[in-house]
Amino acid sequence: MIASPKNHLQLWSAVALPPLLRIQPHHPTQQQPLAVILSASDKDARRTSTTQPSPNPTTSNKLSRNPFLYFLTLLYFLYLPVPARAQNFDKPVTNIDEEVTAFAYAPNGNVVFSVRRMFKTKKYDLQRDDIWLLESGGKRKRLLEGQKFTHDEKLFTYQVESFTWSPNARIIAVQLFTTTMDPDAGSREDTHALLLLDDSGHELRPNGKDQLVMQAQNPLWLRDNQTLVYLTNEDTPQDLFAMQYLNISSGPAGKAFEGRTFQGASRISGSNAAIAVERSRTFDGPARLQRLDLLSQDDKEVATLDAYAGGILVSPSGTHVAYFLDKEVLEIRDLTAPVRIARMRIGLGVLQWSVDESQIYLKRTLEKKSADLVTFRVPELRAYPPHSEIPVLEPEPRMLLHGLTVREYSLSPDGRFLAIVLPGKRNLQIFSF
Repeated sequence: MIASPKNHLQLWSAVALPPLLRIQPHHPTQQQPLAVILSASDKDARRTSTTQPSPNPTTSNKLSRNPFLYFLTLLYFLYLPVPARAQNFDKPVTNIDEEVTAFAYAPNGNVVFSVRRMFKTKKYDLQRDDIWLLESGGKRKRLLEGQKFTHDEKLFTYQVESFTWSPNARIIAVQLFTTTMDPDAGSREDTHALLLLDDSGHELRPNGKDQLVMQAQNPLWLRDNQTLVYLTNEDTPQDLFAMQYLNISSGPAGKAFEGRTFQGASRISGSNAAIAVERSRTFDGPARLQRLDLLSQDDKEVATLDAYAGGILVSPSGTHVAYFLDKEVLEIRDLTAPVRIARMRIGLGVLQWSVDESQIYLKRTLEKKSADLVTFRVPELRAYPPHSEIPVLEPEPRMLLHGLTVREYSLSPDGRFLAIVLPGKRNLQIFSF
């Protein structure tokens, strides 16, 4: 579980910020030193003990002669606040000294990550990222060597965009942004594609010989660990997607919710269901929040939305969902009682729920860009009469990593670790809470 907000921020002076970037080859399985608190007002950034001070002998003599002063001093020490346990955001427990383009935690705590790899041909510079697995015990192994990965015997380049693990943490759906070129014809095609790997690095080929599922993104796994539903914009208007089935053994299995289009979807953990935002092809009418059974293709409308601007994300328990109404306002809705909602003005960004669902983490910019990382307390959700004005709260953000900007971030499934990719060198660093 994640600690309460009052324990989330370690105090630092401005001089103490450089230790954030030190490389520490520890791993989360190793015992970590006890955290200390640095005084925010101490200009020389000296470490201060958390032990309460004791009076010197001269002071003791004065106290013994003045009972009232002794009583006040006793009260001071009895009620002096004990400093909260600090977070270890000064020393990463793991550092991957590579140019990391994407990463994701598995349900069992393993981490898959991609490393940017560039190589030259006679006329072109190509990018094909390597893919690695970091096991919870600290062992690292390469699952895919990008330079050896080819497609259709054409000039082919790709960058890894994201990873989605199967529920049993054995199979990885890798989302790629690909470019295929035919120099003789002078043609070029850019598209999203899915690559399926197991945790040993074996390529799974649901399409037969072709290892890529083209024009596919945002995979949603079913509980059988063999079937997924992905989004495709092959035959849809811009910013709208249709859904397709894919079985990793037998290949494409037809359309899901045929004839319908969606703006986004988020899987409900531990189920075959997802929460999706549906819109018509012509964008007439409001956005509708739908609960979709991905196996039976049944659906149930949850709510009609005032607007939708992206970022839909179901909470770990599957009881709440968050999404942006516009570039500023986040709406949180109770899926067990959909009339209960809350709105917060926090700015558009990349969301993640805390494990206990008491907080929302936010990188305050779009994906693949760098910004600071903050948290917000999830407010009380309330029911409002139809057509009534819903108040928009303006909560104060809690800054993490002392304002350091990050390019990517993710919480471990148990909430004990925070992994980030730094801008610049793009190292992957993991910090413990």
